[in-house]
Amino acid sequence: QAHLAESGGGLVQAGGSLRLSCLASGLTFRTLHMAWFRQAPGREREFVASIRWVTPGTNYADSVAGRFSIYRDNAKNTLYLQMNSLKPDDRAVYYCAGRRSGVKEYEYWGQGTQVTVSS
Repeated sequence: QAHLAESGGGLVQAGGSLRLSCLASGLTFRTLHMAWFRQAPGREREFVASIRWVTPGTNYADSVAGRFSIYRDNAKNTLYLQMNSLKPDDRAVYYCAGRRSGVKEYEYWGQGTQVTVSS
């Protein structure tokens, strides 16, 4: 059964760092395009970053470019999001997501992990 499980969220002061992890199981992780999304209170879910399964190109939302880094360890079936220089606006529930090559929409979603940034 396909399952994504995020971890690593928590409370951090503005300017601090966190690393989120997403462990995949029941999936051929290395062949999936993976991404992070987030949803802040009262706002729609938004794209944060993505990483392809082959020739690992990455893509970032303008709001996080230069501060966040997405990477993956296929041997560990794990996706990461390194978040530096965190701002109060980064407060949200962060979700990892995956999709097979050729599929437009993300098919697999984790349950989310809360990130809170205090000012």
